[in-house]
Amino acid sequence: MIILRHCESEFNRLYNLSGRDPHVPDPALSAQGQDHAYALVDELSYKGINRILVSPFTRALQTATPIARALGLTPQITPLVRERGMYSCDIGSPASTLAQDWPDLDFAHVPEQWWSPQPEPDHALSLRARQFRQTMRQTRHDGQTLVVSHWWFLLELSGQSLENGDWLHLSP
Repeated sequence: MIILRHCESEFNRLYNLSGRDPHVPDPALSAQGQDHAYALVDELSYKGINRILVSPFTRALQTATPIARALGLTPQITPLVRERGMYSCDIGSPASTLAQDWPDLDFAHVPEQWWSPQPEPDHALSLRARQFRQTMRQTRHDGQTLVVSHWWFLLELSGQSLENGDWLHLSP
């Protein structure tokens, strides 16, 4: 599988300026993040991706969208790969709102309030990462799966810190 940290969000941009939580729930990508998401199409188009799993956070959905369009794929909403509940950006939008904003995606299996409590305990994050890894081991796919997720979750999954828009190959 290929894991990808979402591109720069408005939360990331503002946090990097002040070092403080800017109180922006479920932020969209910044202008730089949007440009980066489109640039990723060239990087990832030839990696054999045939499935995209994406966190329900807006910044992850916006990162996955240009890649999915270029590959003719529909991202699968996967709450298990959501971010750890730590900051204001980790408060998501209700599933009904996301379904209205993203009418081409299937949110039917997503609970209305799908995001993690704040703060999410270490053991809960570890359990989600183990569950996801086990699910990936049990699911066989020809080609590659792209997983669009977040810093804390991907750190737990891979042991590596990824910057916004960074990606890497990872064995399930």
